[in-house]
Amino acid sequence: MGDGDTSVSGALSSDDTDATLRAVATLGADVAVERRPDGALDLTIGGIGLRGPGARQRAAEPAIDVGNAGTLLRLLPGWLAGQGAGAWVLDGDESIRRRPVDRVAEPLSMMGATVSCREGRFTPLRVEGAELRAIEYRLPVASAQVKSCVLLAGLLAAGDTAVVEPAPTRDHTERMLAAAGASVDVEETTVAVRSPAGRRIVVRPTDRLEPGPIDVPGDLSSAAFHIVAALVVPRSRIRVEGVGLNPTRIGLLGILHRMGAGVEVEEQGASGGEPRGVVLARHGPLRGTRVTAAEVSLAIDELPLVALLGCFADGDTVVEGAEELRHKESDRIAAVVGGLRGLGAEIEERADGFAVHGSGGLRGGTLDADGDHRLAMLGAVAGVASREGVEVAGIDAAAVSYPRFEADLDSLLAA
Repeated sequence: MGDGDTSVSGALSSDDTDATLRAVATLGADVAVERRPDGALDLTIGGIGLRGPGARQRAAEPAIDVGNAGTLLRLLPGWLAGQGAGAWVLDGDESIRRRPVDRVAEPLSMMGATVSCREGRFTPLRVEGAELRAIEYRLPVASAQVKSCVLLAGLLAAGDTAVVEPAPTRDHTERMLAAAGASVDVEETTVAVRSPAGRRIVVRPTDRLEPGPIDVPGDLSSAAFHIVAALVVPRSRIRVEGVGLNPTRIGLLGILHRMGAGVEVEEQGASGGEPRGVVLARHGPLRGTRVTAAEVSLAIDELPLVALLGCFADGDTVVEGAEELRHKESDRIAAVVGGLRGLGAEIEERADGFAVHGSGGLRGGTLDADGDHRLAMLGAVAGVASREGVEVAGIDAAAVSYPRFEADLDSLLAA
């Protein structure tokens, strides 16, 4: 979206990010990739400008394959919708075809975009560039992806676009847009009496973005699998360096603190507006806790791990207000409950979450990842901590977000 070259250091190489690089190349960006010995990528992205996709469109309706990348599927339409010309079709794999996109189609349509999708809800998603008008959009459910889609569209809309979220969600988009020169205002707001403080984010139209060098911190959502493994495997201790500590991404750390987990954090400053540091974790006793709806958006991807921790904790662990989990790569509530129950967990499915009765551990068995990368990694960690081990059917799904997961986990077991 920027003008000229942007350098990105330490980027993840995975199925999702590879799909994203292919997508921006399809839109006309030049992408140069240099792979580090540790597998991370250093990128140089030749930007095409905010209105580049419409001006550079070659095919009548370019097809963009998002693979399994839900973030790409929900963010990219916001940029394309404001092009004023052109049309694009976004589609993906079997799993992505089960994930709804009507939640981005609705606000984009309100802004004047022409958006259509299969059965009104699913991919293929067709986006036709239009002249957009600003809106104030209240998110029905706290979602960083939907919020980001509307904010990107707002860069190209006439007037000031506002998104009101019922609870704070990941704010990487706001930070990156502000760093690139966009006008972004954020204020806390109370949506309802006794509700958690939400936020109102306003973005104003702009002609140009100038991203500076971007250094990508380690992903806490990926590191969480190793951290949790250390907490539940006897005599374990782990130090994870260079982890992103964005306040909207560390909900798990607060939950772990309430559970009495042996976790410490050493802050190491910030780069590009994103704080980072070191997380240390060690094995020890855990106690059950209750995760409320106000915490869900800040720990959404780590909630399956909370269920696993609950199996090893003293007392009950309850997660509520997490209906959003039913709209991930799988119905994660049903998948986590069924998967852990098959390993010996005492766990109950609820409409908006689950309840786990701590039984001191897991027996082991077989867990089917069903194409869900986080479920695959959950099964592997459960296997390391269980009495009899776990066979994970479909462990290859981990490559969607963490291709080196198995190798890294093996290295820790051998240490």
